[in-house]
Amino acid sequence: MSTADRLTDALYGLGWSTVKRLPEPVAVRLGRTVADLAWKRRGKGVQRLEANYARVVPDAGPDRLAELSRAGMRSYLRYWMESFRLPAWSPERVRAGFEAKDLHHLTDGLASGRGVILALPHLANWDLAGAWVTTELRTPFTTVAERLKPETLYDRFVAYREGLGMEVLPHSGGSAFGTLARRLREGGLVCLVADRDLSASGTEVDFFGARARMPAGPALLAQQTGALLLPVTLRYDDSPVMKGRVHPPIEVPETGTRAERTSAMTQSLADAFAAGIAEHPEDWHMLQRLWLADLDPTKGPA
Repeated sequence: MSTADRLTDALYGLGWSTVKRLPEPVAVRLGRTVADLAWKRRGKGVQRLEANYARVVPDAGPDRLAELSRAGMRSYLRYWMESFRLPAWSPERVRAGFEAKDLHHLTDGLASGRGVILALPHLANWDLAGAWVTTELRTPFTTVAERLKPETLYDRFVAYREGLGMEVLPHSGGSAFGTLARRLREGGLVCLVADRDLSASGTEVDFFGARARMPAGPALLAQQTGALLLPVTLRYDDSPVMKGRVHPPIEVPETGTRAERTSAMTQSLADAFAAGIAEHPEDWHMLQRLWLADLDPTKGPA
């Protein structure tokens, strides 16, 4: 393991071992302080976040974009502070930390026995939403995690999410799709973060007026298993309670090839994501390139 990998692993380990023991007001202040310091340094991540916000809010001038990127970094660090502390939260604290609108789309789907796919963008804290599902609804679910480097860091994330009641499958290796399909055919729940896929298998969509690529997996799983596909968007506000909305199901088109149906369904997902992001852009933690036009490495921050 390289020195950089060891340092990365140690820092995340410090977060989960130390931050979770801090009183909540102290953790909140720490997160805001770190966010403001990172924002003032204007590193590549902050620059990319601001460039992404410029697509989401195209009429925003430099001052507005600076406000958004500062709020975005504070939201991003709130996500991390909460995530480091989630393993120490009581069931009561988890239940009190999230409010869901239009939850009937999920509960009715689960009651039908069809299986349900929840697809989310990188908005607010998807780990908290997942912990709420396993705690409040007492419903376990299966998700997929990208293999991080170093391997010890990936193991930390898997252990963290399994501790919140999730079954975690590795993204690489080729067997995740089959396992997800089996869980859905059994009437289970699958949750996938689904707003970025730069691989060759990604599906092109129109997203805030430009082309981007998003995962085809949610649409393909719905077609293959008959499961409901439900977009979910999340947001923070000034309270300690995160808010979320379960959107109506995305139906499988009755006509067209599999590729055409997948494209149409993924576009519908992108539209639902865009609606939630446009309402609260500062809670969209996209510090990486997303749009195809931005993928040329000579054009700025990654």
